[in-house]
Amino acid sequence: MSCQVVRQVSFVLLTVLMASCASSRRGEVSEIRITRGAGGVGFLPLMAMEKYRLVEKHAAMAGVKGLRVHWIDIGGPAVVNDALLSGSADFIAAGPPAFLTLWDKTLTSTKVNGVAAISSIPMYLNTRAEHMKQLSDIRVDDRIAVTAIKVSIPAIILQMYAADRYGVSEAPHFDPFTIAMTHPDGVLALLSGANAIDAHFTSPPFHQRELKDPSVRTVLNSDEVLGGPATFTMLSTSTAFRDHNPKVYATVFAALQEAIQMMNTDKYQAAKLLFDAMNGGGFTVREMQQILMDPAIRFTTTPENMMKYASFMHDIGSIKNVPASWKDLFFPEVQSAPGS
Repeated sequence: MSCQVVRQVSFVLLTVLMASCASSRRGEVSEIRITRGAGGVGFLPLMAMEKYRLVEKHAAMAGVKGLRVHWIDIGGPAVVNDALLSGSADFIAAGPPAFLTLWDKTLTSTKVNGVAAISSIPMYLNTRAEHMKQLSDIRVDDRIAVTAIKVSIPAIILQMYAADRYGVSEAPHFDPFTIAMTHPDGVLALLSGANAIDAHFTSPPFHQRELKDPSVRTVLNSDEVLGGPATFTMLSTSTAFRDHNPKVYATVFAALQEAIQMMNTDKYQAAKLLFDAMNGGGFTVREMQQILMDPAIRFTTTPENMMKYASFMHDIGSIKNVPASWKDLFFPEVQSAPGS
């Protein structure tokens, strides 16, 4: 090999090495995007993370300088899933069914896993229809508002109820009765009496707001169908993001832990945060505080009843894969928790 060729090869190798070093120096991302979620009690820790800049606080403590955090509103569970897949968001907040759909879809690609649970909260099916004493009393022209058709918690709970009552093959029995609405829109539609909807499957504090109307009553809640408490909201991201940005990932997890501790320690401040976020929402701060005192409302990073969702969704064909354990769904940081 001539000296000129050797010099050319050396130059190429040096260029590749310099590019590699430059890439290493660039390090982790300098900004991240996190979805705020659908609103209400279940997303309170995220509200605290944003208001008190907890991600930025823990980033600075970890030596991640100048991390910028963008909080984004992008719609319901299906849209949120698309945001993570398209790269429009780095962390998304949703319920277990939407997460499991995404986990299953990305198992052989981007491998989306759960960071941690955020809350365990029941959802309630409220109605003002006199004929609907129980869900099975539904009539052909009745409509039930849910946050998203097929992939939301209410949609899956309705399918579980139908499968238990009519058989697994009839799990979609109530699907034709559902229409997609945000929680605030569902409240307005139910309370207006305009018959746009006949029932609303919702969460606190929207549930309590509807019950202020004496003509509204609850005919079903999700804990009854699931046989106990279950994760209501959770945070997730891709394996690639966690692998490429371990410090940033750790700061988000630490911020979530601190936010949850804040919610559990000071219910009045948590109520004030929710009150401000909802512009009152038809409540006083003290009324919000009473809602948060309900023992059925819990903020925790521990996943609950994830396997019940996963097994059911696999049985009816909503997902192709079924995890061997709830730990297969989450990154290692929460795997020592007493999850289910």
